[in-house]
Amino acid sequence: MSLSMLFSHNTLVWVVLPILIFIGGLAYVSIGTLRIIFVARGQRFLSPLLGFFEVSIWLIAISQIMTNVSNVGAYLAYALGFAVGNYVGIIIEEKMAIGDLVVRVILNKNDEVLKNGLAAAGFGVTSVDAEGIHGRVKLILTVVRRKDLEKVISIINESHSSAFYSLEDARSVVEGVFPKQNLHKISKQKIKTLH
Repeated sequence: MSLSMLFSHNTLVWVVLPILIFIGGLAYVSIGTLRIIFVARGQRFLSPLLGFFEVSIWLIAISQIMTNVSNVGAYLAYALGFAVGNYVGIIIEEKMAIGDLVVRVILNKNDEVLKNGLAAAGFGVTSVDAEGIHGRVKLILTVVRRKDLEKVISIINESHSSAFYSLEDARSVVEGVFPKQNLHKISKQKIKTLH
């Protein structure tokens, strides 16, 4: 065997193969993370399609690892791809901003500013009288598209900077009041005039 053939074989086994296995692990876990999120949100058609690609990539990566059982680089590449794939899957899901959220805001003072601010931005608002550990409070509920969450949090912070709020995924939403797609962002000045 010539030196050039040995070098190219070593390069293939110790450099190229681990890189490909890393990419496979990253893709497999990223797709798996998205698939789990879509299953939780009831996406019946997209989840199985992602599952098909997820398992196909996994089978290819594992078969290469098993074929090159003595290659420690392949094991490390797969482990690293798996770890990075989780992170990348979550980032992709956040960027896609798919789904709806229930936003609960608890206020111990006037809720009109927040209600008016959310309504002016096109969001539906429900206000409920409630009892907290320190007395009477107002519970404000709104269901928002995930892509609008930043706008809603901005309205909450501008109208009540110390408000307590929590978020929860909404599996499905029927009806509701949501901002029109072409609605311009509510300005800080408009919220301040609502005070």
